[in-house]
Amino acid sequence: MLKALPRRSPGLEYGALKAAVLPLLPEDVFPDGARAGWWIKLVQLDLEAKGVIAREKVRPLRWRRV
Repeated sequence: MLKALPRRSPGLEYGALKAAVLPLLPEDVFPDGARAGWWIKLVQLDLEAKGVIAREKVRPLRWRRV
């Protein structure tokens, strides 16, 4: 996910983030992107809690690396 997220604003909204991350995920673990959305959400929440990524204060929600 960190490879896909930019360091500068405006960041990526969820749809763009998912589109950027899917090609980077291993096909044997996520065949045809199955369950990738759950993985993205889990990693997003973990990285936010650790302060590695930040949520922009805009709508729709966007994320960027810190």
